[in-house]
Amino acid sequence: MKAALVGTDGTLLHEARRATGRKRGADAVVETILAFAAELRAYGEEHFGETAVAAGVAVPGIVDAEKGIAVYAANLGWRDVPLRALLGERLGGIPVALGHDVRTGGLAEGRIGAGRGADRFLFVPLGTGIAGAIGIGSTIEAGAHGYAGEIGHIVVRPDGPDCGCGQRGCLETLASASAVTRAWAAASGDPEADAADCAKAVESGDPAAIAVWRDAVDALAAGLVTALTLLDPRTLIIGGGLAEAGETLFTPLRAAVEERVTFQKLPHIVPAALGDTAGCLGAGLLAWDLLSTEVSA
Repeated sequence: MKAALVGTDGTLLHEARRATGRKRGADAVVETILAFAAELRAYGEEHFGETAVAAGVAVPGIVDAEKGIAVYAANLGWRDVPLRALLGERLGGIPVALGHDVRTGGLAEGRIGAGRGADRFLFVPLGTGIAGAIGIGSTIEAGAHGYAGEIGHIVVRPDGPDCGCGQRGCLETLASASAVTRAWAAASGDPEADAADCAKAVESGDPAAIAVWRDAVDALAAGLVTALTLLDPRTLIIGGGLAEAGETLFTPLRAAVEERVTFQKLPHIVPAALGDTAGCLGAGLLAWDLLSTEVSA
């Protein structure tokens, strides 16, 4: 878990990290979140002389932001957690905003990161899975049911690997950091090898690594072209662990996307700017937005 104190202009004033401790169960994870938030507020009072005026929290899985409920997260094992109410109570009644982790990271990238100034953008972090955040102006489109942006479950290879969602050949089974890790571990014969090792091997000219990387980039380009056909973003922001490979990823990816477009306008394809602080900054922006809404109301 990452947490931060964020100023009115999005400045990161203080950052802290803590293990989620998910092996202890969902209830323990929730309690850890509440305690972490309380400690952060106390730190702010001690070091900045004033208390936090609002809080934002971003969580994975299915989120009902309107009701403030963390509906479901497979990795954390929780269901229907009234996180906004619990945090508000622990933090003395200050306003609390709840958001989805990828959409919240996308909000930060759009306003103060790589998408700043773009009226339409798509933020796609390539991590354990692949999700997306659809940016329109200075907001993120959540969809009618909160599921918008799930680009990782676009089917790009109908005969591909089984996906946890029940389909086969979903983008995230082929082009996520974990998918590249699996493919490279098998191709290299080293069960400990990961996506970062694959990228290094690509840079050194290893033919097996180049083949694994090419397959992932090809699948990723196919999924992204489907997304840009539907959404027509001006900027395409790629983040997550796989993006840390830099031009080893971006040079072939830009070429592969360009090869596939026909009538579509090619967006600017850029790396994310905020790294793993995007979620913290986005949660802070959600909190400030909450106060702005209350003032205007």
